[in-house]
Amino acid sequence: MKIYHNPRCTTSCKTLELLKSIDENPEVLDYIKNPPTVAELNDLIEKLGIKPFEIVRQKEKIYIENYKDKNFTDKEWIQILSDNPRLIQRPIIINGDKAVIGRPPENILKLKNKV
Repeated sequence: MKIYHNPRCTTSCKTLELLKSIDENPEVLDYIKNPPTVAELNDLIEKLGIKPFEIVRQKEKIYIENYKDKNFTDKEWIQILSDNPRLIQRPIIINGDKAVIGRPPENILKLKNKV
């Protein structure tokens, strides 16, 4: 199991705590310090089963100032997210070929087949 984690995010920290409480010891990926590549983002989007825009944090200053009300292709969004990792929703948890956004943290239980 892996978690795309931002240690400065309360929800991300709560999700990591929940993972540990259910006996998971995930690989923690600090995606702000080490942004995912375009290939990693493509894989992540596929595992989430969503469009790239669906993981964009639309309240971020970067989004509002540079991307709001503009149209981009899925490929362009992937590149934008790779170049601007703060725009990526957090946390995202991966287990094998599936992934979920940990908002709320209890979403991770879907990966454990408990919900």
